[in-house]
Amino acid sequence: MNVQSRNRAREAQALEQTPAAGAIPRSPAFDETLSLLREGYGFLPRRFADLDTPIFRTRLMLRDVICMTGPAAAKLVYDDARLTRVGAMPQTVLRLLQDKGSVQQLDGPAHRHRKAMFVRMLMEDKGGLERLVAIFRRCFLERVPEWMRWGAVQLGAEMDIILFRTALAWTQAPLDADEVEADATLMADMVENAGHVRPRTLGTLMRRSALERRLRAKFRDIRRGRLVPMPDSPLAMLAGYRDAHGELLSPRVAAVELINLLRPIVAIGRYIVFAALRLERHPQWREILAEPDPERLSGFVEEVRRISPFFPFVGAVARAPFTWNGHRIRRGQWLLLDLYGNCHDEAVFREPDAFRPTRGLRHHETDYSFIPQGAGSASRGHRCPGEMATVEIMKEAVRLLTGTITYSVPEQDLSVSLLTVPTGPKEGFIITDVAWRAMPAV
Repeated sequence: MNVQSRNRAREAQALEQTPAAGAIPRSPAFDETLSLLREGYGFLPRRFADLDTPIFRTRLMLRDVICMTGPAAAKLVYDDARLTRVGAMPQTVLRLLQDKGSVQQLDGPAHRHRKAMFVRMLMEDKGGLERLVAIFRRCFLERVPEWMRWGAVQLGAEMDIILFRTALAWTQAPLDADEVEADATLMADMVENAGHVRPRTLGTLMRRSALERRLRAKFRDIRRGRLVPMPDSPLAMLAGYRDAHGELLSPRVAAVELINLLRPIVAIGRYIVFAALRLERHPQWREILAEPDPERLSGFVEEVRRISPFFPFVGAVARAPFTWNGHRIRRGQWLLLDLYGNCHDEAVFREPDAFRPTRGLRHHETDYSFIPQGAGSASRGHRCPGEMATVEIMKEAVRLLTGTITYSVPEQDLSVSLLTVPTGPKEGFIITDVAWRAMPAV
């Protein structure tokens, strides 16, 4: 039995090990909002371990919530039509990461109809996906001469700019070139501040609102014929999309959905930094990946996605009362699924805290254990349709870091705190002495 077959066998066994029927255990604290903020990614896994259960109740922000882990819970949260994403996020998370009117806030036929547009853009249009990766490669290579002049480069900040330029060129988003760096910072700040309530969060909300106003004006210009988008570009698809009733998206919703294409592309930079960190901690993989090997490259990238802290959890709300595995779920019940903990489940991943690119992990819609960006079907459910694009851009980034440029990693604090959401290397991963390994073919 090969590695991938063993992984699927363990996953199937875990999927069958559903929680026993009966009362859902309750965490003893009255409200655990402050504990969540203090403990970050470890909040849910620690309580599952302490209570010795894959499901428990607690309160967050004084709201009753059922927290869940395991493949069976992932299948429920991502596949069950009795759940909705409406009301499942705190307002700061909703406004910064999705906003009202976005596809994630839809259910049923309306959700599937609009989601199909994003699936076409990001999954079914292979030529469009190849173009996205090619644009990323070009934007990366254009930045290298500047890195060579600077001496020291903060890789995370540079990825924000490179990926935002990539997103603009791919979507054909009509934003001003002289505002690229400020807008790239805004995209990164949306992710950075979404889970917090602090002055920076308010500032980011105000900047996002200003960007939405700029984009609304652009969509009005398209409708009036003053601006003509490139045919078949994501911008053109958003501008021309009609729902099942034949209605165009309002300029406000079209602007929201365009931002929801731009921001996740920029967020891939976090995974790229984690990939660079793993290359530094496991230098043998730098040498292994310097030689073209699609299987090893895929294995490396997927293991980076599995082991790295990215999304901690995802929420859902019950649309109607139902019973799941003997547990009564009331209408309006808030649920949280532990994404980070699922990817570190000892029942599925042997030695889950060890970095092993030879695990044979691959993205497929029937996987309810390897769920760094969600589970189930992207076309029928709420799984992120950009997962394939994430993997392909990460692979290209690793190819560039191992086969196209050389660099040094000076002494710095590369520790990654699981107490902070989102997180990354403490000093952002600084590289120096950047040079060409071989002159690239653009």
